[in-house]
Amino acid sequence: PREGLGVFCCAWTTMLAKFESKSARVKGLAFHPHRPWILSSLHNGNIQLWDYRMCTLIERFDEHDGPVRGVDFHRAQPLFVSGGDDYKVKVWNYKVKRCLFTLLGHLDYVRTTKFHHESPWILSSSDDQTIRIWNWQARTCICVLTGHNHYVMCADFHPKEDLIVSGSLDQTIRVWDISGLRKKNLS
Repeated sequence: PREGLGVFCCAWTTMLAKFESKSARVKGLAFHPHRPWILSSLHNGNIQLWDYRMCTLIERFDEHDGPVRGVDFHRAQPLFVSGGDDYKVKVWNYKVKRCLFTLLGHLDYVRTTKFHHESPWILSSSDDQTIRIWNWQARTCICVLTGHNHYVMCADFHPKEDLIVSGSLDQTIRVWDISGLRKKNLS
């Protein structure tokens, strides 16, 4: 193995559940913050909501045209966000079982989607080499981060600081200070 990497057998772990997705590839996963639920985003364009304690499929969502790569639950609202190969970021309400609205702006596949832990923001990364921050309440893009020169494969908000981390096929990991964005949106 390469330096710093190792394989460990964890004798104190147990597999709780196994689900058959009926798709060739699972592209993204997210735990619900309070319920025993998992979202899975699939290559066939579906999003599945599973109860991992009951081992049952609760709901299937299908409005993306093509593979769905990123999903994330909101911490407090009955919402989740998804992004896919149709260049769309979609915000869903799982209680009413439908897509509420679509955010348009990316020019290529959307790889990851994440809700901010406090602000009404969604983060999305894309093969268009950008990271976008959306105000999901206003349904607008409030910031486009540029600088990568290849697909942005993943991005995430810091859990406490005004920072974003992104990783790209340009072989860089970048940390972005978004404190100015918070100040701009508070005024």
